[in-house]
Amino acid sequence: MDDQDQNASALGRELLTSSHWGSFSVKLKDGQVTALEPMGTDKDPSPIGQGIIDVLDHPTRITAPMVRKSWLEQGAGAASEKRGEEPFVEVDWPTAETLLADELKRVITTFGNEAIFAGSYGWASAGRFHHAQSQIHRFLNCLGGYTKSVNTYSFAAAEVIVPHVIGSFRDVIYNQTCWQSVISDTKLFVAFGGLPVKNGQIGQGGLGNHIQGTAMSAAADAGVSFVNISPIRGDIPNHLKPEWVQIRPNTDAALMLALCHTLIAEDRHDQAFLDRYTTGFAPFAAYVMGQQDGIIRDADWAEKITAVPADTIRTLARRMADQRTMISLSWSLTRQQYGEQPYWAGIVLAALLGQIGLPGGGFGMGYSALNSIGNNSSNLDFAALPQGDNQVRHFIPVARISDMLLNPGAPFRYDGGEYVYPDIRLMYWAGGNPFHHHQDLNRMVKAWQKPETIVVHEWCWNANAKFADIVLPCTTTLERQDIAMTPRDNHVISMDQAIAPVGQARDDYDILSGLSERLGCKSVFTEDRTAEEWQRWLYDLSRQALSRNNKTMPDYDSFRKAGWFMIPEDDSPQIMLKAFRDDPIAHPLLTPSGLIEITSERLGGFGLDDCLSMPSWQTPKEWLGAPDCGDQLHLLNNQPYTKLHSQLDHGKISRQARIKGHEPVYLHPQDAQARGIAADDLVKVFNSRGAMICGAIITENIMPGVILVSTGAWFDPDPSGQVSCKHGNPNVLTPDIGTSSLAQGPAAHSCLVSVEKWAGGNMTVTAHEPPEILKRDKK
Repeated sequence: MDDQDQNASALGRELLTSSHWGSFSVKLKDGQVTALEPMGTDKDPSPIGQGIIDVLDHPTRITAPMVRKSWLEQGAGAASEKRGEEPFVEVDWPTAETLLADELKRVITTFGNEAIFAGSYGWASAGRFHHAQSQIHRFLNCLGGYTKSVNTYSFAAAEVIVPHVIGSFRDVIYNQTCWQSVISDTKLFVAFGGLPVKNGQIGQGGLGNHIQGTAMSAAADAGVSFVNISPIRGDIPNHLKPEWVQIRPNTDAALMLALCHTLIAEDRHDQAFLDRYTTGFAPFAAYVMGQQDGIIRDADWAEKITAVPADTIRTLARRMADQRTMISLSWSLTRQQYGEQPYWAGIVLAALLGQIGLPGGGFGMGYSALNSIGNNSSNLDFAALPQGDNQVRHFIPVARISDMLLNPGAPFRYDGGEYVYPDIRLMYWAGGNPFHHHQDLNRMVKAWQKPETIVVHEWCWNANAKFADIVLPCTTTLERQDIAMTPRDNHVISMDQAIAPVGQARDDYDILSGLSERLGCKSVFTEDRTAEEWQRWLYDLSRQALSRNNKTMPDYDSFRKAGWFMIPEDDSPQIMLKAFRDDPIAHPLLTPSGLIEITSERLGGFGLDDCLSMPSWQTPKEWLGAPDCGDQLHLLNNQPYTKLHSQLDHGKISRQARIKGHEPVYLHPQDAQARGIAADDLVKVFNSRGAMICGAIITENIMPGVILVSTGAWFDPDPSGQVSCKHGNPNVLTPDIGTSSLAQGPAAHSCLVSVEKWAGGNMTVTAHEPPEILKRDKK
């Protein structure tokens, strides 16, 4: 009997697992995973998951606790400038636990808990219990807390601005008008930033069926017309036959204001809706019509900014007013300087059309940004691991980590408040890779030299591990048992342990249980439960919660025996803000007025010069309309189609997309010809912040003046100093600035670069190689 038969016999069924990119049946041979076969529930499976098979026991796998050589020999803070370069020393678990427990006690006793930063931002892996961020936060809260981060790199600007406009963001982002309503009721789907179906491969915490591609196709078959407003043609699949409106990056807010101008000037706006459901229309109209400052923000004005023809703008505004229209706002719109503005302006544009709360109308935020956006499953109140109380009040906006490390004690503004950066002595990271998602990595490398100790839980030698002091090896989802049970998906899947942990890898829960025992708080952290007992507890709590919403789940043992189940979708199509439209008195928004705030007195009271009391056009520092941009190109850095962020970058699916080992850069033929660049040439992409090497792809599917390099290539510094990253990580070029002093979100898409053919010959990529590992002398 082979491994597959033995494991299946023990369970009485096939082995299952789930991930952010799908759910699978696991096939084994000789103790190794040989295949991941998509579950039959998935009608449009993603290939991403296959990338893990060949790297579970890859040279990059971290198989034992590791300590940076200088830190081990000289103590905390030693030779911090050598992080990312220095060898590691392999130690045993008791040694690693003692070193880390002692260091945590030292920092807390000497500097207080606020000296520990553990935002630990990142997606980690699927599974309701083995969620790395929840585990590390619970552990540190048992010790008194830590400095945290707020918001996300995905849409921080929207997280802060949208509650000022419609009262909430989190309550609506995953409860949007469903695709069924779009298919049956929408006539025109206008997508600012497109509908990149590649992003819809992903769903937080696990997913049972990919819906985005099939839903889009069904909408097109039903007669929905799509408009792709983006510099990239492929941001809506070609088979949907979308109209492509090419727009300069960072100028969507100007286009939206001009659309509003046409609606107002031609009396096509819905005044009755504005009177009943909004506040502040009059001053906004005065701003758009030029009554305040003499600048008429019409289609002719916007053409000079956006490069969208004025006639196209006017025609689009009329089409939107004449039929049921859904406005989709891509999450990417927030990741630019003044990224608050396109979301606010987009909501106001939808309010002028008067279709908010109607089937198939209004606005949506991030269709196809994730697989779950637009599904028709609500009230999936699954329980999560309790994290306890964080007694530290210090926090930072998520994208201000380098500012915090480089400027302890400096003031910063956030959402109308004034705060101070703490002095961080220890950073603890589990489940993320800041060397993927943060901007201006050269600046961040300098910031990374400031803490005395950096601790990372990781399963592979990415840059986050290489730049740490203490690295603790953790398991993958295939090496532990868990439950895929996320409020974003109606499939619940038993994640079976398929193989033994590789090397000395441990679950995060086991790692932190061992540390908590040495720190005297094990019973508080574990509540004397095993991992299996915690999973049963979370499942039973979820079952009780869902029963209150008339949703049923089998008992825990029956679930484990069956392996999975699906909760039926809602009977009625979900329509965002329908209750508010039906009765704004009985169901007011959580804004000061209870209405949609086209103009916000509260925001005006903040006195910010970079985020006013109404949506406005703010000129970015780096964009193609800048007077000093010269022959620079605008760099966009979208999500990759071969992986989730930087996860599985070293896997076969991601590696197959490389050009001579480097991340591809997409250029328009006009821009390539002007620089003497041919297909598959290696090119240098650079600006004042850094430089990287990429492989050229020449295509007319990107507008002239714009280039595209997807994120996720593992950061690979060049020891010779010729470039910042040999591999092609675009965040060596992106600016580390806040969207505004309101949200302080990331502004990666506001980035100008130069491009030239690389003349330095072949450059060996070492991103997927482990650091030098030393064996500790036994005395």
